[in-house]
Amino acid sequence: MKQNIRVSRRKPESLTQQITDQLSDLIDRGALVAGSLLPSERELANSLKVARNVVRGAYEKLVSAGKVQSEGRRGRSVRAGGRKKAARAAGKKK
Repeated sequence: MKQNIRVSRRKPESLTQQITDQLSDLIDRGALVAGSLLPSERELANSLKVARNVVRGAYEKLVSAGKVQSEGRRGRSVRAGGRKKAARAAGKKK
């Protein structure tokens, strides 16, 4: 999966937002299926050459959006029905 995510320090969006947007898109397109584990914060941060807090922030945004759930010590996984819940949440905010 890491080859699907790229960050650029030249973009106006924060690194956290870039990662959040790309992971969200992968979930929405079905490239990341429900139940699949995301890489650990450390693993993804090292592969993207960013701080762990950057990845943690992205993961926390995805949890808040209902697309990802925490599996405790196992890590974080794509939530079943995450696309529907996120779409409903976006609709309520408007």
